[in-house]
Amino acid sequence: MEQANLTDHVHFEESEVARSALFESERLFSQLLCLSRNQSYGPASDAGSDAMLTVLAGEAAFQIGKRRARLKQWGAVLVPAGADVTVKNASADPLVVLMVTAPPPAG
Repeated sequence: MEQANLTDHVHFEESEVARSALFESERLFSQLLCLSRNQSYGPASDAGSDAMLTVLAGEAAFQIGKRRARLKQWGAVLVPAGADVTVKNASADPLVVLMVTAPPPAG
């Protein structure tokens, strides 16, 4: 059984969003996205994978296609395959997002 302590994967970088892979299998991929103040991730998309993004800490502004949502800790969004997603840190506090995709992104 694989296991992970998510806090071991939380780190921040000044110049870019810090990304840390958690689990990878033939059918699933997961990683933590750690965003400092004023950082954003995306737009990103994968034609063959759905994704679920869950806010573990902080507050995030999501744009999925033309729709927008602002979520705090424990909020989650579904990103359908092929949709563009952008995540922005929506507060002065650090943002930690768990991203799970299935199947794993191509390439």
